[in-house]
Amino acid sequence: AIVEIKDYLDANPNVLLSGLEHLDDRYIRAVKYSSKAARGCLPKMLLVADIVGEDETAVAEAASHVVRLANARDAEGFIAVSAEARKSFWSERSRTAAIAAHTNAFKINEDVVIPLDRLADYSEGIETINVHQSISNKLAMLDALSEYIQQENEKQSKQQDEQTEYLKSHFEQANKLIQQTRTRWDTLLNHFTSDIQAVRSVLLETENSSELSDHARVIDAILNAHIRISYRKEIERPLKNLFSGEKLLHIHKVFDEIHQQVLSSRIFVALHMHAGDGNVHTNIPVNSNDYAMMHEAERVVDQVMELARSLNGVISGEHGIGITKFQYLDESVIDAFAQYKARVDPHDYFNKGKLQRGSGELDSAYTPSLRLLKQEALILEESELGELNDAIAHCLRCGKCKPECTTHVPEANLLYSPRNKILASGLITEAFLYEEQTRRGVSIRHFDEMNDIADHCTICHRCLNPCPVNIDFGDVTIKMRHILKAQKQRRENIGTRLSMAYLNMTSPGKVKLMHAGLIKFGYFGQRLARSALKLIPGVLPKKRRPKSTTGKPEVKEQVIQFFSKPMPKGLPSGTMRSVLGIEDNKYIPILRDPAKTDVNSEAVFYFPGCGSERLYSQIGIATLSWLYELGIQTVLPPGYLCCGYPQTSSGNIEKGQQITTSNRVLFHRMANTLNYLDIKTVVVSCGTCIDQLLKYQFEQIFPGCRIMDIHEYLMEKGVTMDGVGGTKYLYHEPCHTPMKHHDGTDVASKLTGKDVKLSDRCCGESGTFAIARPDVSAQVKFRKLNELKAGIKELTGHEKAMDHNVKILTSCPACQQGLERYGEDTHMEVDYILVELAKYKLGENWQKQYYEKMQQGGIEKVLL
Repeated sequence: AIVEIKDYLDANPNVLLSGLEHLDDRYIRAVKYSSKAARGCLPKMLLVADIVGEDETAVAEAASHVVRLANARDAEGFIAVSAEARKSFWSERSRTAAIAAHTNAFKINEDVVIPLDRLADYSEGIETINVHQSISNKLAMLDALSEYIQQENEKQSKQQDEQTEYLKSHFEQANKLIQQTRTRWDTLLNHFTSDIQAVRSVLLETENSSELSDHARVIDAILNAHIRISYRKEIERPLKNLFSGEKLLHIHKVFDEIHQQVLSSRIFVALHMHAGDGNVHTNIPVNSNDYAMMHEAERVVDQVMELARSLNGVISGEHGIGITKFQYLDESVIDAFAQYKARVDPHDYFNKGKLQRGSGELDSAYTPSLRLLKQEALILEESELGELNDAIAHCLRCGKCKPECTTHVPEANLLYSPRNKILASGLITEAFLYEEQTRRGVSIRHFDEMNDIADHCTICHRCLNPCPVNIDFGDVTIKMRHILKAQKQRRENIGTRLSMAYLNMTSPGKVKLMHAGLIKFGYFGQRLARSALKLIPGVLPKKRRPKSTTGKPEVKEQVIQFFSKPMPKGLPSGTMRSVLGIEDNKYIPILRDPAKTDVNSEAVFYFPGCGSERLYSQIGIATLSWLYELGIQTVLPPGYLCCGYPQTSSGNIEKGQQITTSNRVLFHRMANTLNYLDIKTVVVSCGTCIDQLLKYQFEQIFPGCRIMDIHEYLMEKGVTMDGVGGTKYLYHEPCHTPMKHHDGTDVASKLTGKDVKLSDRCCGESGTFAIARPDVSAQVKFRKLNELKAGIKELTGHEKAMDHNVKILTSCPACQQGLERYGEDTHMEVDYILVELAKYKLGENWQKQYYEKMQQGGIEKVLL
């Protein structure tokens, strides 16, 4: 099929074959492929072709013909036309690293290049190796079962009772069954231990099956599934039926344990190809703690290389020779390369000593093994280090997380992608365990290194989507921070502590005091100090690329970057609750328009969150104002509350859980008090809050309710600016996007009535991140600034907004603060989408008008 498809497309002058990828059945299972075919089973192989051209009709005709070629080979074909469908078709290919998930990412990677017309022969040869390994593994299971049955029989023989005699006969039958099966499987295996290449030649060259030897017939029957070798059918079920009954269930359990243990050592070879050029990735997952398995895998590699050569293939392609393949190079090739290397690099600077005679040793090669580590370290079983190890154990080191990672900034710091941090986490865990086991005490340096890793994460969770094995390094970071806090080794500066103290406060008096001191005067002090530092030449360089941040943070760099961008000014002087007079936690505030609503009117529960309530109070006011205009009754929680996410993400999991539990209890009390209101929607104006509130199980608090962002709710209600004004908009999607039902950019476009462009990447604020590690935040901001300039240039042709009337909108209060700090660099205004809507649709004085309406009976207070 591959050859026919490529020959057809190569001969077609109107199209080009841009990509042709192949996955075998093992990869299909590993990537959790969802079959598009109507057969109701997974395919034996998958081909994904990318066909391109200037003429849409010609591309469509070529794709249709390719499908017909596939149909002729007993395959089903599907054509993806839209960008979304094409992305879906290719998504499984991006998850191929998942083949080694069950061996904790340990696998032997070999890529060979096979002539296209011999690819089918190579696949058949690999399948022959797999069948050989499968039968050998099943025979090992029989050996283990025989050993157990013999031991159990001897144990029972020492007891003289009726059950002993009963079991003795069963053990004899079990042994007989195992021996009969062993004889059959041994016979099959002996056929496979013949000269496989010779047998394959017979299969390929002989059309008359009667001329096949016994060896060839057996191989042909097994490869075509005419002969099935089934452990469960031939051994497991008969044995379990033999030892039936509740009193013998412990024997069933041992059978299962033996099966799982021996099966985990089974070797198989999995293939996926760049099928258009014959580059075949041949991968063998192995358990790093199973030395017999690893040595057997080496022997399988020998067979793979021999097979490749026999088909006129070569032993390496895309991934080069490296160290392990050196042994398969011909001496003439080694000498030719050595001569070339001596000519172009006489001082041996480049890859010193590689690919030279005597350089094939692996003495200095080292790869961390989380599986081996856990086997050798009992301390992992009952410790948070064990949980940390388990959380990262399946990392495949594929690197698909790197482009998405917020703190992986190529212009400033390449070291802190999730993949690198996982590798470092494994090494730190190993260091902890070594010192624990050797009774040397635990080095403070290890805690410093763990702090370093934990600091380089914004808990944005962007790394989860591209990960083939669903590792969320944001959750791993939270676990690290929790370990550090429990050991009293977590580094936190005064700014972080004050911020967390502010979020934990619920007393109106303390909140007001902290708001004045931390927000009003603190921000003013930062701007004042920055102005003073700007007068000193060279202290705050404007365009300097941020320094790398490996290791313990430099105090000087921390200070420089903290003052490099001004804190926003013009923030509201009071909190949302203080200006509305609803700070008392003994009352439930219900805000509504008495002229438009009654007890049967639609009611929503609004959780404002700290950002909309204590920082940018106009966001909370705008939310309430829009709900008021729409004739909706808005229920607010009594008093100041935090959702608990900031505490959890800082590593204080217990405090976060305490807040969550307290809030849920309070909301249940509210639901009982307001049982006359039919609350079907919980609206939120912060993505971080939504992520935390999704764990609150609101459907149990307000039966049948949904939780959604206020912008999606307003879009649902038909609110829009209808393209009013000449302003052009960019949209900044928060890392914790509040849009759970629609694309954020689409929501912004529909609400504004304009085509809004996305400005990607993190703003660098990330809650307290910019205060906790301003040096790391500066790297993130450096990348974001480039994105902002590119967005402005796309809209205006210039890198600064100036008088071009460009604004950036966001749907997160913390992001608004972060984006406002780019004002000097971009000359661009920032606003929350909802506030922008209020300005255009409700008038410039919308806040003042709303306050007046509230004073005229707009607030109902229900005693809790």
